[in-house]
Amino acid sequence: EPRPPVASDMSVVGIIGTAADADASAFPLNTPVFLYSDDATKLTALGAAGTLRDAIMLVNAQLGSFQAAAKVVVVRVADGEGASAIDETLANIVGDGVTTGLSAFLNAPAELGVTPRLICAPGFTSQRMGGDANPVCAALPAICEKLLAHAVVDGPATTLQDALDWRETISHDRLIPVDPAVRVLDGGVTVVQPLSPAVIGVGVRRDHAFQGRPFHSWANQPVQGIVGPSRPIAFSLTDGATEGQSLLAANIGILLRGEMGVESAIGQGGFIFVGTDNAGEDDLWRFYNVTRGRDYIHLMLLRTLRFYLGRFNITGQTIQAVLNTMETALRNLKADGDILGFEVKFLPAQNSPEELRQGRFTVTFAAEEAPVLRYLGIQSARYRPALDAMLDELLAQVGT
Repeated sequence: EPRPPVASDMSVVGIIGTAADADASAFPLNTPVFLYSDDATKLTALGAAGTLRDAIMLVNAQLGSFQAAAKVVVVRVADGEGASAIDETLANIVGDGVTTGLSAFLNAPAELGVTPRLICAPGFTSQRMGGDANPVCAALPAICEKLLAHAVVDGPATTLQDALDWRETISHDRLIPVDPAVRVLDGGVTVVQPLSPAVIGVGVRRDHAFQGRPFHSWANQPVQGIVGPSRPIAFSLTDGATEGQSLLAANIGILLRGEMGVESAIGQGGFIFVGTDNAGEDDLWRFYNVTRGRDYIHLMLLRTLRFYLGRFNITGQTIQAVLNTMETALRNLKADGDILGFEVKFLPAQNSPEELRQGRFTVTFAAEEAPVLRYLGIQSARYRPALDAMLDELLAQVGT
């Protein structure tokens, strides 16, 4: 009998940042803390200063129907001080590579029972040190690889050229670059905040809409709770010579304003996120819905198949049970339209008698995640057969 597939939660948010007024007992420095994003007690303890509370509020603004809250893991770091405050803060976020800063997320699975897989460091991913790469963007891939997570990173939100120069400093398929920032109303005053928490909130909403399966893009989705992008970005569905299309060509997701009566706009109104790509080099794994989907498959197989380890001897029946379990899991994904097809193989070349004697066997699978639709071509031409039909009708009438 095949075992039922067991899925992992891919929508736990990880946010690292500052909160100078936080209750240190509730949010100790460099310690992962779990909260539901609507927990008023913990949000009060977090305080209004810094970046963390604003980021959580922006995530909350994106939640959809039947969603009360997002699952969030918060890591608070100390604010830098003096003339080099931003450099010190960036160093605190990067941490020591062992337990502090970003590395604190690695403790979340064991300490909290949840694994953050949508990570952001709002406000701290665009600075370039001496013209080089941002240190947080440089440190994030290693953390994301260990957690099987993706990180949404903010660009400089200044000019097209600055965004392109920043994009040239990052390269990894677990980084999702976005630009510009957003303007929100805070106490009657309009302030600028990073876009990344809003994009992650859209991701949480999309995952929820598909029962937690992360195979769908976040593109062409409304962004709520904001009064606009930090700067307008020109965009056209039909013209590649625009700033928006240039940013998209550089794999940078963008925030656009809807335009009533403009057919080449992305929408009629509101504010819409458009972005399908990660910052990797391999075009085979270009779309983040594909890389997140493959993480989902790997984790599902890991959680489902570990049941067999040590409980069963290697027999033909055990091997067949494993194969049946994998096929059942992948067949379900195909039925839901998450993958287009798959195959599962037990190859003799990979499973020699010597390997089997050591209690080892290998199964190979291949699957094709459904790509996101990002180009729709329409070819327009005249239709001569319509004239032939008209002539036939006229001749028939005259003949009558």
